[in-house]
Amino acid sequence: MDCNYVQEAAEYVRARIGETPRIGLILGSGLGGIAEVIEDKHVIPYGEIPHFVCSTAPGHKGQFVAGRFGGKPVICMQGRLHFYEGHALSDIIFPVRVMKQLGVTSLIVTNAAGGINTSFQVGDLMLIEDHINFMGTNPLIGPNDASFGPRFCDMTYTYTPALRQAAQEAAQSLGLTLQKGVYLGCTGPSYETPAEIRAFRTLGADAVGMSTVPEVIAASHCGLQVLAFSLITNMAAGILDQPLTEEEVIEIGNRRGSDLQRLITRIVTDCSAL
Repeated sequence: MDCNYVQEAAEYVRARIGETPRIGLILGSGLGGIAEVIEDKHVIPYGEIPHFVCSTAPGHKGQFVAGRFGGKPVICMQGRLHFYEGHALSDIIFPVRVMKQLGVTSLIVTNAAGGINTSFQVGDLMLIEDHINFMGTNPLIGPNDASFGPRFCDMTYTYTPALRQAAQEAAQSLGLTLQKGVYLGCTGPSYETPAEIRAFRTLGADAVGMSTVPEVIAASHCGLQVLAFSLITNMAAGILDQPLTEEEVIEIGNRRGSDLQRLITRIVTDCSAL
């Protein structure tokens, strides 16, 4: 990925927003409602930004929304890009690098996920403590541009401990139950088989989805703090005796998205590390 492309895209966005954003948000399936409450907003469709590709996933509007959220300047991806759409990983992580170029120092990521942990229930919120990359590739493969980050990126503290602690305190203050666990990222677009889910549980995964891992790797590579949540929109294959559908994912996202919005608002408002 040419760093000049990142700079050109960032300059285009910078000219169309207000103050410099310090927090970036990536909103998953059915969770785009957070962008609707951003104040003093500036909306930029991905298709207008140089070198961007457009999202085709259901429930993803495909636009940047910049403004103030929780009293702080933010820029929000209302809809993300997925590997299963046929995008190159370099395109998927491109927005993260643009946000970094714009001045973002912390990234909050949300996704819709299938519950692997049998103690979870549909509608649960899960704080991601770590991830397993099961996508078969890595967005940092290829020539490394040191202006983005080091050749070999340490992933030990990828999900920033101080932000995870702030999330747990915010959930407690709001009376929200917040599960904790490991997210496993697959390519999709097919849902996982029951045998795969049994294998993933053995590996230590608590939830599974088709996103997040590439963006988080890129965020870690370029030095961003990361906080991430999964909304458990369905139980993974083989746990319940019923088929999985994208309509279920979006419906649960719409129903429980308000709780996630409350939680993220409290964290952004109260956390001094952001």
